[in-house]
Amino acid sequence: MNIKSLLLGSAAALVAVSGARAADAVVVAEPEPVEYVRICDAYGAGFFYIPGTETCLKVSGYVRADIRGGDDAYTGVERDTYDWRARAVTRFDARSETELGTLRSYAELRYNFNNGADKETVDLNQATIELGGFRVGAADSQFTSWTGYLGGVMSDDVIAEGSYGTNQISYTYSSDNGFSAFVGAEQGKGVYLIDDYLPHILGGAKFKQGWGSVTGVVGYDSKAEEWAGKARLDVTVTEAISAWVMGGYKSNDVKDFYGTWNGDYAVWGGIAAKVTDKATVNAQVGYEDEGTVAAALNVAYTLVPGFVITPEVNYTKFDEARQARTPGANEDAFQGIVRFQRNF
Repeated sequence: MNIKSLLLGSAAALVAVSGARAADAVVVAEPEPVEYVRICDAYGAGFFYIPGTETCLKVSGYVRADIRGGDDAYTGVERDTYDWRARAVTRFDARSETELGTLRSYAELRYNFNNGADKETVDLNQATIELGGFRVGAADSQFTSWTGYLGGVMSDDVIAEGSYGTNQISYTYSSDNGFSAFVGAEQGKGVYLIDDYLPHILGGAKFKQGWGSVTGVVGYDSKAEEWAGKARLDVTVTEAISAWVMGGYKSNDVKDFYGTWNGDYAVWGGIAAKVTDKATVNAQVGYEDEGTVAAALNVAYTLVPGFVITPEVNYTKFDEARQARTPGANEDAFQGIVRFQRNF
């Protein structure tokens, strides 16, 4: 009887314990599938799909340090010490395909630290949305960007070829034979900011082939009621050498949003020569109607992939009118620059 009771009690206890454990059992969830980042090669290197979407994103930019000495090439004033600026740039480029064409958003942020300042500028250099050929947002004026800015030198705009950041809207048509054209409206900036509902108006055309390109642009400053235009020729001499020349003319010898040079006209020209696998020589010269001449020469040397060191020398000869506008300016300015830049 005791043995039977013991066996029945043990069995009951085992059932009770088993039932309790079954009730309290931990259910292990199935592991969620890992979604790895997929490469998006539809728009070139560096793009990847944002997880869970069909939007491709590219994050890029650079970090640079510019150290300048000697005279200021823009004003002719002699420096007492180095002009030293550090800059970090971050770019975000997001694209996807739609029934109306490629939808793109692009943003570029600049962070500057100049001459030991604890607080320096943070600039939204560009923020645009594009769909097909339609574009709206903030960017450099297309009067400047449509012609490809200037050459590959750092102090390239001592004789300025146009304005930069502005709110804008435009439409660009591009064909398969190398022809493209655009029309646009811009808000202006600073003293050139519009003060009514009539924007600055501009348009341009370009024809590009293997030998080079021909580009033209015309802008109307609605506030000053003046216009300016530029024409540029680019030539690919060899695989290693390219050259360009550009001329600008404006209806009034006073500066406006598009005609930013002094006098009625200005001309620029330059050359780029890849002399080794790592070194490219860039040269540029500019001349404006009042008589100022600006020249620059540099060598961009890729020390290792992504890291470029560029020494540059600048020379500016100021006309009397431009020299007189800057107290203490020299007639001639000699400047030296060294740039260290890491691209990513």
